[in-house]
Amino acid sequence: MTPMLLKNRYQVIRVLGSGGFGETFLAEDTQMPSGCRCVIKQLKPVVDNPQVYQLVQERFQREAAILEELGGNNQIPRLNAYFVEDGQFYLVQEYIEGQTLTQKLQQGTLSESSVKEILINILPVLEYVHSKRIVHRDIKPDNILIRYADGKPILIDFGAVKETMGTVVTASGNSSRSIVIGTPGFMPSEQTAGRPVFSSDLYSLGLTAIYLLTGKIPQELPTDPATGEIVWRHYALSVSTSFAAVLDKAIASHARDRFSSAREMLQALQTGATFIAPNPTIVSAPPPGGYVQQTVVSAAPAGVPYQQQPIYSQPVNQVSKGMGDWQKAVIMGGVIGACVVGGLWITRGQQSPQIESKPTQVEAKPAPTQQSVSLTPSSSTPQTPTSINSSSTPSSVETSTQTHFSPSTSSSIAKQEAVALINRWQEAKKALFAPPFNRQLGAELTTGEAYRKNIGSGSSLEWLQDNNAYYRYGVQRLDSLENFVASGDQATIEVVLTEERTLYKSDGNIDRDNTALDTRLIRYSLQRENGQLKISDYSTVRVISSR
Repeated sequence: MTPMLLKNRYQVIRVLGSGGFGETFLAEDTQMPSGCRCVIKQLKPVVDNPQVYQLVQERFQREAAILEELGGNNQIPRLNAYFVEDGQFYLVQEYIEGQTLTQKLQQGTLSESSVKEILINILPVLEYVHSKRIVHRDIKPDNILIRYADGKPILIDFGAVKETMGTVVTASGNSSRSIVIGTPGFMPSEQTAGRPVFSSDLYSLGLTAIYLLTGKIPQELPTDPATGEIVWRHYALSVSTSFAAVLDKAIASHARDRFSSAREMLQALQTGATFIAPNPTIVSAPPPGGYVQQTVVSAAPAGVPYQQQPIYSQPVNQVSKGMGDWQKAVIMGGVIGACVVGGLWITRGQQSPQIESKPTQVEAKPAPTQQSVSLTPSSSTPQTPTSINSSSTPSSVETSTQTHFSPSTSSSIAKQEAVALINRWQEAKKALFAPPFNRQLGAELTTGEAYRKNIGSGSSLEWLQDNNAYYRYGVQRLDSLENFVASGDQATIEVVLTEERTLYKSDGNIDRDNTALDTRLIRYSLQRENGQLKISDYSTVRVISSR
């Protein structure tokens, strides 16, 4: 049994986790005046053999020195000490308060802007690690921690020490690795074969991002039988084409088709570069007659979900049979031309702005109510954008928001239902961000990232309560509804909104930095959850004017 006091210094508080290589503890350093906390990893060789033990001890010291060097980056936990006790190997590392991406996902899938921010902040860390000629080998949601102090992602649990613990000696006396380091699903084929490269980490990071966007682990995602590539876009319809293309390149099945470095992937994210990738394919069981259903994704404006058009190919056993190369080229050209024409026809009437989505602009400590709409549900059809001009005052907003929709069980979200939700959210802000600070009301209307921003721990509501501050609203006017797209239980709605908001501080004075009258183009993501439509995220696409 593990002693409660390790090395006559580290008092174990509790077990943080356990696995095939040992256990991880939260401990207190009793020899430090502050009694600071640390994380202790207990590691044990997979083979109990004196010859192996000596070899493992030498490699353990070498890997510990590497971890100490890597700790020079503030997004990698520092190695404070290492020691061997009772035949067990221990690493003492910096304790970082935060939550793993797996824990974060329990609050709901993340928005594109949130996932992109995580990638942009973790890729420089990977570039640093790779510059030391080290491949992490076990990047997954459990091994990226979001630090509470500053929201930065922290890279933990490198695979090199685990590999050392997996050392065995063959019959000929040579040392060998007994296991492959990595997590099934998150590691590429070359790593499974024991030959990881730098882009293996990018593959794992790309699948981690897809997991955050879709809530699907890699094993739940289908693959294209023709190319072997992972198919995931239909699980995240609101993701922009450029961002999806970056992730597709990162998770390419062959290392040569991925980004050559973390820096290259980072530049692609920052510049919004678009890469040529195969059309995503949704693979299902062949319908009667032996046909394979495929989904061709047509071009769409930036930030608008893909328009999917199911088509059926020839029977599987007859594809390409007896056709010459020129015949194949003619048929392929006809299919591509039809898809392009179809995409243009679908998007022709939408007139959505060609704007790249940007993260919400949060003013100082939260400006929680920048994305809201006051609008009586429109009677226009979902296919036609609606332009509405109004000059509603707060009292008229109260009148307009009395129209509510009951939870729907329909397969798709209607525009009127979406607008009704935004109306309810607009009205709810008055009770959310001022006394009585009604959390329950907010929980009924938001989920995922929107809930985290506004209601959950560290949210706008919490900050207002802690600082004895509150918001008051004046002009709230919806100038136009720019776009609405729905698919199944998800929808995206874009509106131009003029809003006047005033932040009152604890002393009763107005906080000028967080007070504004401005007009913004806002994008809301909606999600039906247990039959109830909720706001899952929102972002300011651009500020049109500010006064």
